Amino acid sequence: MKKTFKLQDLDCANCAAKMEAAIKKLDGVKSATVSFMTQKMTIEADDAEFDAIVKRAAECIKKVEPDCTVILK
Repeated sequence: MKKTFKLQDLDCANCAAKMEAAIKKLDGVKSATVSFMTQKMTIEADDAEFDAIVKRAAECIKKVEPDCTVILK
């Protein structure tokens, strides 16, 4: 499964790169991109654990930039 999520208050490209690197290391993630320019995160991961992976990805984002939030719709 592959989904794109809107990010709110992502402040710098360097932080986006750190977030992307951390998300790619999560178990079950096939690919991930975090774009500072579009303020979006795209994750491709195993269908069975997709929701749990997105939750862990949001935690990675909070560690890098506490003010940034993932809009889960």
